[in-house]
Amino acid sequence: MNPEPLPGTTDRRVARLLRLLAKNATIVISGTRIAREIGVSRSAVWQWVERLRELGVRVKGQAATGYFLEKVPDILTGEELRRRLRGSLFGKRIHHFFKTDSTNRVAFELGRAEEPEGTVVLAEEQTGGRGRVGRVWHSERATGIYVSLLLRPKLAPVQAPLLTVMAGLSAHTAVEAVTGLSVDLKWPNDLMVRGKKAGGILTEMHAEPGQIRFVVVGIGLNVNQERFPGELANIATSLRQEMGKPQSRMELLVRLLREFERDYNRFVLEGVASVVTRFEVFSSYAHGKRVRVSNGTESYLGTTAGLGPEGLLQVEREDGRVVTVIAGDVAEAR
Repeated sequence: MNPEPLPGTTDRRVARLLRLLAKNATIVISGTRIAREIGVSRSAVWQWVERLRELGVRVKGQAATGYFLEKVPDILTGEELRRRLRGSLFGKRIHHFFKTDSTNRVAFELGRAEEPEGTVVLAEEQTGGRGRVGRVWHSERATGIYVSLLLRPKLAPVQAPLLTVMAGLSAHTAVEAVTGLSVDLKWPNDLMVRGKKAGGILTEMHAEPGQIRFVVVGIGLNVNQERFPGELANIATSLRQEMGKPQSRMELLVRLLREFERDYNRFVLEGVASVVTRFEVFSSYAHGKRVRVSNGTESYLGTTAGLGPEGLLQVEREDGRVVTVIAGDVAEAR
C-alpha cells in the first residue's frame, strides 16, 4: 500500500509525467496522451511540464505536436524505487521530495507518528542536510543520494551506535559492487575513497530507559558531483570524480537498500559480532592506525585497537592506556 503523501513530497502526477517522458525519451509525446496518462486536463498539461522544468528537468516542447526530454534525468522517483524493491522491507513506504530541509528530520517526525519500520525518506536536494556534531552536509541537487531509513529494532539503546557502523558496511559493499572502487571505512560513519570523504551516516534515536522506540539512519553518498565548494574540495570526493564518468544513482540506491536489509537481518539474528568483526576486516582505521582524537574537551594522539562490544572505537594512548572513544572526531595523524 502506498503511504499518504506528506506536505512537500513529489506529486504523483509529476512522477508519472517524468516516468512517461523518460520511458519514451526519443519520442515526442502528445499533450493528449500526457493528459490521459497522468490524469489531468489537456489544457493543464503545460502547467505540469512547467513544474518539471522548475525542478531542473529539461523538457522540450514542439508546437502542435507535444513534448520530449532533452536529456533523461537520473531522478530517484519513489514509483521506480518501489518497483525495483518489490518484496523488500524498504519497498513499501517511500516518501520522495525534490527538495526538503533534512530527510532525517522528516523521518524522525514519521517515527513519532508511528510510521512502520522500513519507511524511506528520499530527497533530490536538502537545504539543511546535517552531519555529525552539527556539521552541514553539502546536498547538491540530483547529484548525491540523500536517504533516511526508519527502523524499530528490538535492541538496547547502548547498541544503537552499531547501526551506524552497520550502515557503513552496507554502503561499502554497495559502492564497491557497483563501481569497483576500493572503499575504506573511518569510524564511526565515514566512507573514504583515496583518503577523501565520499559518504557519511547520521543515526538518531528516540528511546526510553532500556528500550529503543525507533531509530533513523540517514545516509549521504557523493555520487555525481563534479566539484565541491571551498575547503570541501580538499577533503571530499564523489564517485564520478573517482571513476571519471557519471554513475547511476538508482543502481547505487537499490543495491544500498538491499545490502542494508541483508545486514540488518543478520545483525538482528547474529548480534553484535556480525558487525564488529566485518568492520575490523574492511576498515584500515580499526587496528594500528595512528590517529588524533578530538572530543571538545581534549585532543590526544593514539593508535587504534579495534572496536569494543558496543561498536565503540578503542584507542591506545601514548601513555599506554586504552580508552573508549564515545564521541568526537577521529582523524589520521600524519
